[in-house]
Amino acid sequence: MDAAPLRLVVFDVDGTLVDSQAHIMAAVVSAFGAIGAASPSLSAVLSIVGLSLPVAMARLAPDLDPASHDALVAAYKDSFSSNRAAGDPQQMSPLYPGTRAVLDGLLARDDLLVGLATGKSRRGLDHVLAAHGLTGAFATEQVADHHPSKPHPAMLLAALAETGAEPGDAAMVGDTTFDIEMGRAAGFATIGVAWGYHPVAALHAAGADVVIDEWDALPGALQAIWGR
Repeated sequence: MDAAPLRLVVFDVDGTLVDSQAHIMAAVVSAFGAIGAASPSLSAVLSIVGLSLPVAMARLAPDLDPASHDALVAAYKDSFSSNRAAGDPQQMSPLYPGTRAVLDGLLARDDLLVGLATGKSRRGLDHVLAAHGLTGAFATEQVADHHPSKPHPAMLLAALAETGAEPGDAAMVGDTTFDIEMGRAAGFATIGVAWGYHPVAALHAAGADVVIDEWDALPGALQAIWGR
């Protein structure tokens, strides 16, 4: 009998595992204020969550020049770090209800590996993982420092290389069209989550294989996808 294939599930972080919109929005407002520019709306900010910072700032302020975009990135990083140092990280970026139970269940399985692919920096991800007691829990952790911005598939290709999984045995779980497009570009199955920052209709339009409304639906969605 052939051995079961190695499965890999990769999660986005902001908007999928943790709700960091208040922390992100505060840093954006501070960054735009630092260069004397009008702050974008919350909906505009949520639309770019998941992109690497330089790409995100260019989209939020398309009329500004590259030097201003660089200044926004630097000011955002400073504000984000200051706010993080001053606040309770679990309150600033709390896990969504039900996240920990499903993660623990997946991490305990011996038939699959669990990873992360995030637009966060290495430092930012380390703080979130430490705050929630998840340091060292994941088989692969891909961050914006080392890859092109989503939806480029580089993060997921690196995850495959690190784990030895094949694209057909891997799934990407995320809340944005960038996650879905990245997953499809890497040959992954794609699962959207309805509680994040992009509309469900947009996730379907981006090509999500399925969109789930609650964490408890994830194991069944994975089984259905791989059963096909």
